[in-house]
Amino acid sequence: MAGLNIMESRKRNLVKRFSISNLFIAILLMGCTALLVRSAPPSKLEEIRTAGELRVLSRNGPISHYQGPEGTTGFEYTLLKGFADELGVKLVIKDEATLTEAQDKADSLQFDLASPSVINTYTGKQRYRYTSEFMSLNLELVFNSTQTAPESIKDLTGKRVLVVNKASIPAPLLELQQSYPDIQWELVENLEMTDLLDMVERGHADYAVVDSAIYDIHRYSYPHTQVAFDLDKPQPLSWAFKPSRDNSLYNAAQAYLAKVKASGELAKISSHFFDQYIEVNTDDALMFSQRYEKRFPRWAETIKAAAAQYNLDWQLLAAVGYQESQWIPNAQSPTGVRGFMMLTPDTARELGVKNLDDPKQSIFGGAKYLRYLLDNLPESIQGEEERLHMALAAYNQGIGHLDDARALTRRLKGNPNSWADVSKAFPLLAKQEYYSKATYGYSRGWEPVTFVKNILNYQKILAFKENQQQLRIATSNPSDELNFTDTPQTKSAVEKLNQIRLSSASSLSFF
Repeated sequence: MAGLNIMESRKRNLVKRFSISNLFIAILLMGCTALLVRSAPPSKLEEIRTAGELRVLSRNGPISHYQGPEGTTGFEYTLLKGFADELGVKLVIKDEATLTEAQDKADSLQFDLASPSVINTYTGKQRYRYTSEFMSLNLELVFNSTQTAPESIKDLTGKRVLVVNKASIPAPLLELQQSYPDIQWELVENLEMTDLLDMVERGHADYAVVDSAIYDIHRYSYPHTQVAFDLDKPQPLSWAFKPSRDNSLYNAAQAYLAKVKASGELAKISSHFFDQYIEVNTDDALMFSQRYEKRFPRWAETIKAAAAQYNLDWQLLAAVGYQESQWIPNAQSPTGVRGFMMLTPDTARELGVKNLDDPKQSIFGGAKYLRYLLDNLPESIQGEEERLHMALAAYNQGIGHLDDARALTRRLKGNPNSWADVSKAFPLLAKQEYYSKATYGYSRGWEPVTFVKNILNYQKILAFKENQQQLRIATSNPSDELNFTDTPQTKSAVEKLNQIRLSSASSLSFF
């Protein structure tokens, strides 16, 4: 019995020692596993979140990014900023001057993803991995609408077709040139696609090839330049990634693009940048009159009070409000500009506007901002009208772009203190030849020209309506026996009305 107890005791001790050994081995294995996990390198996505920034290789331009009145903006920039915000990091744009240069240096440059503005999908297909497309472009044949539209490319036989001579000319166009040698494909040097639109508009060229995005952005500036047909299939615009086994960032980008497509946000951003407002025409003037009757009375008192406080003409302030929001208090854009006077969040903070959606705060903030611009323009800009035009242009595009336009005007031997000269130079900032040398880069330089012209037109319409109303009031009571020739007040109203009519007939310019 004693021997049995001894054997049982030995067995229990052996089991105990075995259990302790197993526990020690398990702890050791767990520690080794933890060390292995800790020693594994972080994923690309983890690296970016740790660093706190998303580095993007891009090139300043009308589709990618540029400086707007609210800071850096642009179609692709808005998408990239949304992606960076979703990752919880800062967006850092690394600008490259030329597409060819960027591709040559791409292997040595440190970036997380590249914009199609620098990575050509035709020449870089084997070198990069691309996300799903966020936009597509076509090559379009444009012609002057005063001429008969060609129905197909065969109708161009013997015709001269202008093409910009760029390294970025896509392969399909090169193939077309080879397939249709009877067409006079004329490669033009040192010009942008916007120059080709201008040449067709003026009748200096019968046909030209431009991409669909450039046409969409500028089409209202060239009303006689129309699209005849597309020259190729839609070509995708996608973000490019260097090949890697680590797909964490690539997968995050794919998920983000799928999300903004499904939610409609991508379509909204695209509409903001490519579906431009039509410049003032007679239909728009009629719409303005209707909105004046229905919408303006609600805001008239606030606008007049803000104008009085900041020593502005209330009709001018009302015209700015209409141009910016059509007198809609909750108007907004995808870039964060919103409210009655469409102020940016940064500008609003500087002006003391705490709530952009409060129409009263927005109206007073807009008036304060316009007064600030008028008071802080260079003293060399003389005359009330000149300062007003320049201030309105700065309200639209920002003081930095106005400085660039004035500097360019001076370089072109124009008068930088004359809006007539500056308004001719401003649109040139949409061309790479000029914006590449400007301090603030690309600008939608045709917009401030239209902005100023529209506001002056709206101001005149408001003045005309105000004088009509005063005249109706002055002549509404027959018992007063007012005589148009004898009553100074009425005579003044009639003179003002006639003056406005003459002014309207000679200088109201609707496109």
